[in-house]
Amino acid sequence: MVLFKVEVAGIIEPPDQNKKDARMARSKTTFPPTWNMGDLLKHFGGIAPERIRLKPTPGTATERHVTEVNDHEDKLYELVDGVLVEKVMGMPESIVAMAIGRHIGNFAEEHDLGLVPGADGTVRLMPGLVRIPDVAFISFDRLPGRMIPTQAIPDLAPDLAIEVLSEGNTKQEMERKLKDYFFAGVRLVWYINLKTRTAEVHTSPDQGVTITEDQSLDGGDVLPGFRLPLRSVFGRLPPAPSRKGNGRRKKSS
Repeated sequence: MVLFKVEVAGIIEPPDQNKKDARMARSKTTFPPTWNMGDLLKHFGGIAPERIRLKPTPGTATERHVTEVNDHEDKLYELVDGVLVEKVMGMPESIVAMAIGRHIGNFAEEHDLGLVPGADGTVRLMPGLVRIPDVAFISFDRLPGRMIPTQAIPDLAPDLAIEVLSEGNTKQEMERKLKDYFFAGVRLVWYINLKTRTAEVHTSPDQGVTITEDQSLDGGDVLPGFRLPLRSVFGRLPPAPSRKGNGRRKKSS
């Protein structure tokens, strides 16, 4: 399975390299000298240019930059291939993420299962790759001493990662993120789509199902016994825009 293929510190990582070797890769990334901003945006899944931070120079960012920027600015950035990529999230996504996190947190506490970080809980999935799930569940089995990690960016993969899709997310971006999560050891991923009022439930990068508002999220082997009706999550969202007429939707400003 090929996750991505970029030049890392002058070395082309072979696509069949195992997980242990991949974790040893250096975090500094050297992009081809002929690349322009369009190539860089395509590399990250066709995201908007304003989501790429140009300082530090793309390819040179480190975890120190992640913590400094996230601590002092009103934006959150993930670290991918030595580049700070803005994490996009609006009010509706934030409220839905909090609602899901509250339900999972209550369940996890009641059954003494683990911890639930929120939308600013950074995790190091592997050297040079820092992700920020909108909600995550980390079982006590992955936490030494069953204690809260003290590092700003702990070296661990959650059991469950949840992303509430925003307008700025692209299909290609989220496909890569899905591979990143499972490659690092995440067991279950939920993509919550407010626009369609559905959720994608993934148990691997190439295995997933879409559930509708009339169905429930199921914790499976990760959270045995946990069920959350999607209708209870989407209940306070305004009605979806009608598709009648010319079929076009007005872009939000």
